[in-house]
Amino acid sequence: MSQPREQWGTRLGFVLAAAGSAIGLGAVWRLPYVAGTSGGGAFFLIFIAFTLILGTALLIAEFVVGRRTQKPPVPAYKTIAPNTPWFFNGIMGMICAILILSFYSVVGGWIIIYFVRSLGGLASGGTDYEALFGSIISNPWEVGIAHLAFMLITILVVQGGVRKGIERTTNWMMPALFILFIVIVIRSLTLEGAGEGIAFFLQPDFSAVTGTTILFALGQAFFSLSLGNSVMATYSSYLPKEKSLINSAFSIVVLTIIISLLSGLAIFPGVFAFDIPPDAGPNLIFIVLPAVFEQLALGSLFFTLFMLLLVFATLTSAFSLLEIIVSSVSYKRPDSRGRTAWIVGILIFILGIPSNLSYGLLSDWLIFGNTFFDSIDILTSNFLLPLGALIVSLFLPLKMKKADLRDEVMRGSAMGNGLFLVWFTVIRYIAPVAIIIVFINSLIGLFTGA
Repeated sequence: MSQPREQWGTRLGFVLAAAGSAIGLGAVWRLPYVAGTSGGGAFFLIFIAFTLILGTALLIAEFVVGRRTQKPPVPAYKTIAPNTPWFFNGIMGMICAILILSFYSVVGGWIIIYFVRSLGGLASGGTDYEALFGSIISNPWEVGIAHLAFMLITILVVQGGVRKGIERTTNWMMPALFILFIVIVIRSLTLEGAGEGIAFFLQPDFSAVTGTTILFALGQAFFSLSLGNSVMATYSSYLPKEKSLINSAFSIVVLTIIISLLSGLAIFPGVFAFDIPPDAGPNLIFIVLPAVFEQLALGSLFFTLFMLLLVFATLTSAFSLLEIIVSSVSYKRPDSRGRTAWIVGILIFILGIPSNLSYGLLSDWLIFGNTFFDSIDILTSNFLLPLGALIVSLFLPLKMKKADLRDEVMRGSAMGNGLFLVWFTVIRYIAPVAIIIVFINSLIGLFTGA
């Protein structure tokens, strides 16, 4: 007899774990640097619109796939649409998760390095943080060891299951991270020159909007909500049938937008106050935040605590990415979960080595003008994630009866039928068209250089 499938202990545990999949780095690390290179306020406004309209609808759609079947993505698609090729979207989601974790774990290693260095008073003053960051990421031994350490921690937690590892950690780490973010934002807003950074982040300049800006905003919405790579389908497969998908999705979206807003308010005032170019790229969090903490009373201590919490928040995201593959591979043989986690985790570590060396030994190895690290980021965030979301939006209206969809979406919710009709309209008509238009714009930009 097979073992019963594990479930989340509470809806709050599920919401925090799912939100943690985004809050770890999707909002804290990636959004500020993508906004900085894509128009600031205009980008952020478009990102919010995509997140609220398309993100919420697609989040619920992935929830339906997972909770209805109580299975990992590949067998879930096969259950809903047997003897059809739709299950390839589950396979693509697994591939996408592998690629994202391969470079995501590199950033996790950078955060571990900063945490260890913060124990020695990194943010105590007198440090050239830009030069420090450059020296760290170009050191193959230091980043290599940290990258390995990050993956080993991820493997150790995922091999033990969902409830005791991920849920237990996120139940207190996410609220703590939120509180510390408030502290950083308050101090960041009081820096001299902060107003210019606030204007850049919140005042939209639509003259700077291009097809690339829209593409990046859509990609960020999918990245921040972990859409298109089957993370949410996997997590929702552990969700009890009586829990409301609508309430859970709304809670996750709101938390994601709030943290994204706080992230921008924490970083961009410091960017302008310390005269750092807003398009400096993914190193913003490693240059600006230490400088901001340096201005705080007991700043070195607060920076150490923040980096510790960011390590755990980053790991929470990594857990969800590794969980997709492990749960799928070990689905029919739960006793192989530990062995699967180690094999898959080590292979992903090896795959991440070129990304790890992209700013050092392989800095001259460019793919269409981008480092290997940036190329994997662009491929997954701007193409594979939207493609996966597009397939989900097409799949449900075609392969599930409308009455069955209504039953699954509205179960556990006291909201009226009108809300379901809005969701169904977005999924069946608006989401596919919007994603296809963005793809066309991206192709035009690719060939015209716009």
